[in-house]
Amino acid sequence: MRARYATLRRLQALDPKSDHQRIHRISSDTEFPWDYGRGLEVAIWRTCCVPGISETLDGSGEFALRAQKRYDDTRILLGEMVRGGYDSDRGREALRQINRAHRHYDIANDDMLYVLSTFVFEPVRWIDRWAWRPVSETERLAAFYFYVEVGRRMNIQSLPTDYAEFERFNRRYERERFRPAASNHRVGASVMRLYSSWYPGPVARLVAATLPCRLDAHARWALGMAVPPLWATAVHGTALRAHARAERLAPALMARLMTRPTARTYPGYPKGYRIGDIGPGHAVLAASGAESTGADHR
Repeated sequence: MRARYATLRRLQALDPKSDHQRIHRISSDTEFPWDYGRGLEVAIWRTCCVPGISETLDGSGEFALRAQKRYDDTRILLGEMVRGGYDSDRGREALRQINRAHRHYDIANDDMLYVLSTFVFEPVRWIDRWAWRPVSETERLAAFYFYVEVGRRMNIQSLPTDYAEFERFNRRYERERFRPAASNHRVGASVMRLYSSWYPGPVARLVAATLPCRLDAHARWALGMAVPPLWATAVHGTALRAHARAERLAPALMARLMTRPTARTYPGYPKGYRIGDIGPGHAVLAASGAESTGADHR
């Protein structure tokens, strides 16, 4: 069991500020590949609780018509920056694609800052609650420094100077901006259909029943979502605790069992896409037309 914590000990010997890219890559890709992905899914879902954000998403039709592609684009572009670094050639190209997509919309700075904050805090919160071990302070700070640098390269203003300040902003924004709206419900329902669509029929119905358990009462209220039944809450918690125990005891086996396609939209991924073709408005590439490659992030 001591060997299971060897990577953590190596990470804790690094400086979370100067080594944040390396720490965040190892933490998300090696220590918590499955749980980090689930945290990002919650992050995407929570942004739908804000009418100003959900109205933009609803109006664009991205989630109603192309939910899987929208999800894949987000995961791929974030993955490129995490894997190679935000200042690598591919990382800079991924950032250009993100900035290009945002230029089509009039997005308030606080909304951009909030979305950025969810990429820091939702994976951390998920991991602290459901993963095989909690996030270390080193990993927590590395995630913060990583996304602040990404935010700087996206020209987001009023970036925080420390983790606690950013978390206070995140909590305050949700208290003030989460409220029910028809656009929240429509986009949130599209997200839930997407997440449950990844499983075969009977399993998909069970997953759909337990998915609302990933959200707190405030988020469910903003999305117009019913309180999940007690049996669904029990199944959700039992399954995730069992997964955490299996991850702790048999990480290699769990990696083989739990690995699933990161990008279902792009045939042949991780070899079937060009970064320049990722994002809203781009057609899906055929595998034979790919010009560059990237590895599966999570």
